[in-house]
Amino acid sequence: MNDTDLSNYRRQLTCNFKEIDSVFADCLKGAETLLSPSGIKDYLEGASLICMIGRGVEPVLVYLEEMPEVAKRLGEPILSLVSQTVWKISRSPNGNSIPSFLQTLAEVSRRLASLELLNNYCALILEFMDRTSTSIHHNQSATISSPSLGDLLKRMPGLLQELSWQGLRNWIEYGLAHYLHHPERQRDYFMLQSADSRAMLQRERHGTLYADHERQLDLCMRALWDREEHFLPYSDAFDQLRKPMPYFDDRGIRVPDVYDDRDGVKGIDRYRALISHVAAHKRWSGTIIADNYSPFQRVAIELFEDSRVEYLAMQQYPGLRTLWLALHPVPDQDACDPEKESCIRHRLAMFSYAILNPNHPYTEPNLLEFVQRFHEIMVQPTHSTADVAALAISYIARTRRQADLAAKVYFTDTEIDYRDDNRHLWRYIEDGDEEELFEEKRKPEQTQDTDRLPPRHYHEWDYQGQMYRPDWVSLYESLHPSTSPELIDKLLLKHQALAKRLKQLLDLLKPQHYVRVRYQEEGSDLDLDVAIRSLIDLKSGVQPDPRINMSHRHDGRDIAVMLLLDLSESVNQIPAGCEQSILQFSQEAVALLAWAIECVGDEFAIAGFSSNTRHEVRYQHIKGYSEIWDDRVKSRLSAMQAGYSTRMGAAIRHAGHYLKSRKAEKKLLLILTDGEPHDIDEADPRLLIEDAHKAVQELDRQGIYTFCVNLDPDADTYVQDVFGKQYTVIDRVERLPQKLPELFVALTR
Repeated sequence: MNDTDLSNYRRQLTCNFKEIDSVFADCLKGAETLLSPSGIKDYLEGASLICMIGRGVEPVLVYLEEMPEVAKRLGEPILSLVSQTVWKISRSPNGNSIPSFLQTLAEVSRRLASLELLNNYCALILEFMDRTSTSIHHNQSATISSPSLGDLLKRMPGLLQELSWQGLRNWIEYGLAHYLHHPERQRDYFMLQSADSRAMLQRERHGTLYADHERQLDLCMRALWDREEHFLPYSDAFDQLRKPMPYFDDRGIRVPDVYDDRDGVKGIDRYRALISHVAAHKRWSGTIIADNYSPFQRVAIELFEDSRVEYLAMQQYPGLRTLWLALHPVPDQDACDPEKESCIRHRLAMFSYAILNPNHPYTEPNLLEFVQRFHEIMVQPTHSTADVAALAISYIARTRRQADLAAKVYFTDTEIDYRDDNRHLWRYIEDGDEEELFEEKRKPEQTQDTDRLPPRHYHEWDYQGQMYRPDWVSLYESLHPSTSPELIDKLLLKHQALAKRLKQLLDLLKPQHYVRVRYQEEGSDLDLDVAIRSLIDLKSGVQPDPRINMSHRHDGRDIAVMLLLDLSESVNQIPAGCEQSILQFSQEAVALLAWAIECVGDEFAIAGFSSNTRHEVRYQHIKGYSEIWDDRVKSRLSAMQAGYSTRMGAAIRHAGHYLKSRKAEKKLLLILTDGEPHDIDEADPRLLIEDAHKAVQELDRQGIYTFCVNLDPDADTYVQDVFGKQYTVIDRVERLPQKLPELFVALTR
């Protein structure tokens, strides 16, 4: 995207907040990667609409940062849906809940995983807003905001981790039924502070949620069927009358959002039964022109084809028979009276069970004959959907009764709910009232190459609410600009005497012992013992061992280091009695440290960070793990500049993201800062301190040791709250070039 395109896009966004300009280019580059041209148009229109609501820049920034990924995940119609929902909320007294609605939307969309459910979610939020806003004074024109909408929105990601859609609706309805006219008790309920709120949550928490097992189902589909499929969950909580069924189309496979354990079969196994049945259809089913078949014939063809693909799947994976049998109903042969009620579903269910279970109990002659004819078709190498369709029509003609047309239909033990609705089998030549209208095939999404990563979103710890704010911080990473490397060379020359003393310490750190690595097909030396044994095997007619070489490696040191630099505005200050700024002292210290680590041979990386509110945390790569200490790295280090604030938690989490992927035995995150975590958009000074402390704990659980070097003489009042005992304070900044490399030596000795 060139500057002209960027300017055109900026004009399309009718919003004049200056805070948008600093992140707009990054947001648009991410949007171009994830959205089609029409999607970008909707994206900018939606942002413009949100800007018009008069709630400041915050909702606009959240929309710009979050919505491209949400639209990529659920479809571009979500862009206008969300902006319209925000507009409706803004027309009510509940405008202060808009940031919470937008900020939790990314995590909510991950849990719901379908456009249909997110559409229902927006409708649920608007319904909740209307009921709780107007009921307090029993006055439809009252301008009283909902006492609990904001609390519900903040806790929605956590609720969706515990509840299905039906459970969520039940939990909300219980709270509204009992506390609609009691604002304070209503807040306690939706903040999960009251006993009955927690009890109701526990009662509704059941079943196996699709969102918790999406990866397992994806791996099952790949391992068994060698297919990559997109799953779209749905809920029958919004359609109790029709009871939607699983199905698949061009957009993906529709699956229920929750399955309860049933008849000894776990919910996850019910998902596996469904996706295996669907995969069998995708592999073996053809299509049939529907126009010339009656409804009865279509029902029979669908069931016979279900039996055919399951039979083929069981030949490949015999264990599926046990799973499907556990979920298939077992109709009683004499349960339906063909003289009084329609038994067509009953007869077809018996046929399906007889195909699935060779030891079925049925003795009805027509059923046995057609089961035999079905097996005769299946042994033919060229059988197809058309073959079993002809057999199904014959079965309907042979077994049809006058009562099949009766309004009273026998349903007991006839519902096979792990199967899909078979809409994929039918093609229509003429449109009719009975056809199911399929969704239009979506246009392939356009992607463009980009030289910059889209923003990465990180959660942030809210110590007051004791919960994470999902996707709260937007972090932008980039390669640090460069200049001439001569400055760093001069700094190293300036500290030549110190470098000489360090060199003596570093020589003691270097691994001194070589260890032989034997049994290598390629190596630096011949392993004589193995080579002689292989020669004897060869002359004896035995397959020789080809691993006749060996190599050597140093023993005793396997460390990966990440040096994270605070590049906030405060490091531009010149300490009292000094002629250089903290930034210049940091450059000298980092140059010496990088030279020292390079001498030892440890793998290491250098990055700097700063922040301008939670919407713009900048993370700049100065040296990557794969780079050597050369002029390219020196040129970035010499160009270091500082500005803005210190939102440390997100930077720590992002540095940990790179460190945890290293294969080193020990991993060290070394943070160099001159002050406490802070940012201009956060009034509570404790919040970012507590969040940084939480980030350090998260890295500790991942096996990453975090250590802070603080240059603030007053750091003792807060640094222990963040890093515990893992810190040191250097109150004389001019000693930093000497102390930092020595500290590294002590930490990694």
